[in-house]
Amino acid sequence: MMANVHPTAIVEDGAQIGQDVEIGPYCMVGASVILGDRVKLHSHVVVAGYTTIGDDSVVFPFASVGHAPQDLKFKGEASRLVIGSRAKIREGVTMNPGTEGGGMLTAVGDDCLLMAGAHVGHDCMIGNSCILVNNATLAGHVHVDDFAIVGGLSAVHQFVRIGRHAMIGGMTGVESDVIPYGSVIGNRAYLSGLNLVGLKRRGFDRETIHSLRKAYRLVFAHEGTLAERVEEVAKDFADVGPVIEIINFLKAESTRSVCTPKYDSSAG
Repeated sequence: MMANVHPTAIVEDGAQIGQDVEIGPYCMVGASVILGDRVKLHSHVVVAGYTTIGDDSVVFPFASVGHAPQDLKFKGEASRLVIGSRAKIREGVTMNPGTEGGGMLTAVGDDCLLMAGAHVGHDCMIGNSCILVNNATLAGHVHVDDFAIVGGLSAVHQFVRIGRHAMIGGMTGVESDVIPYGSVIGNRAYLSGLNLVGLKRRGFDRETIHSLRKAYRLVFAHEGTLAERVEEVAKDFADVGPVIEIINFLKAESTRSVCTPKYDSSAG
């Protein structure tokens, strides 16, 4: 079936519209936009720039997708925003394309949910099955890996990395990298433990969760340096994939520090 475009919507010449697409009242779709099959734009949605939205995605009213980045260095370069399949983009979400300084691309994986008022800044890389809760804000160049959740009213500093299955608590300010499977919270985020609820919901077995908990305690113990503890854990848990994922994350290059637990300095 051809696209169903409301008479009040504006679809500029050149836009590529897939099969069975629905474009609601007062939407605007730019000339360089690509909408996959069965995409649905509710009323008052704007999709601009070099933006691709994958099959079976739904965009709710007053979302602004693909307008120029909020970066003073942006000079109008033909950078892109690519959104995967089955995305749910709720009311008032804003998403910006990349910049020349960040690879010219902002990318969002498949099966992501961006709740009302969430913001994805320029050059962000978001994996599959991620959730940005209401008014969660990602600055430029943030990397969010698969299955991570960024809680409501949280803000993530530019260049921060958030590992797979991590959980960012609501109203958290994230200035440092968050390990895979970690859970952080706080005005300035600290590591509060592992995302145990998420691990159980996603079917991780008890043995793996036990290994993760033990490795976590060892990595963030007081004895020795972090680098020394990381090497010891890498040896002791070499056959536990999720633990090695944390180790590799900690060893990877980053411009940010890593969120660590908050220790009570008054404790003996």
